[in-house]
Amino acid sequence: MAVSLENIKKLRTMTGAGMMDVKKTLEETAGDVEKAATLLRERGIAKAAKKADRAAKEGFVGSYVHHNGKIATLVELNCETDFVARNEKFQELARDIAIHIAMANPAYKSRDDVPATVIEAEKEVLANQAKEEGKPEQVIEKIVAGRINKFYQENCLLEQVFVKDNEQTIEQMLKEAVATIGENIQIGDFKRIAIGE
Repeated sequence: MAVSLENIKKLRTMTGAGMMDVKKTLEETAGDVEKAATLLRERGIAKAAKKADRAAKEGFVGSYVHHNGKIATLVELNCETDFVARNEKFQELARDIAIHIAMANPAYKSRDDVPATVIEAEKEVLANQAKEEGKPEQVIEKIVAGRINKFYQENCLLEQVFVKDNEQTIEQMLKEAVATIGENIQIGDFKRIAIGE
């Protein structure tokens, strides 16, 4: 079935997918743009995991300054090609992550970045809290493990729930972007500056 140029443009704008993928998917869905967008998304997320090892040496620095001028953030968002780095959706993603960093104030990018000494100290504090709450000795270890996971979710950027969408974490948001854009995308470095902190 022949698909219209208008639908190809519309689907590319919606998904950021490549021309050939868009055309092929529209043919498969008999020109139904919504079904094609869903299909592209499903396929893209499956491909995203395969792209995680590819080098991401291009990118864009997203920035945000809060309206009161007291908080500012910069985030390095990396991708594979300059073409994607100049893509409006990619740059918008970088800005959204910068806004998230300003509001959520993550201390680390991922679990791997948290020093072992910090985790050990946190575990000790949590174990003492559980004892003071009168928890039985045999469940304290499980309680501490659960609370350490919460610590990661609150302090690690990739595990934090996105401030603009409480249905997904930053990591899930990145995976969706990889699925639609079709390249490996990674957060490099980030900085947050706040007056008085």
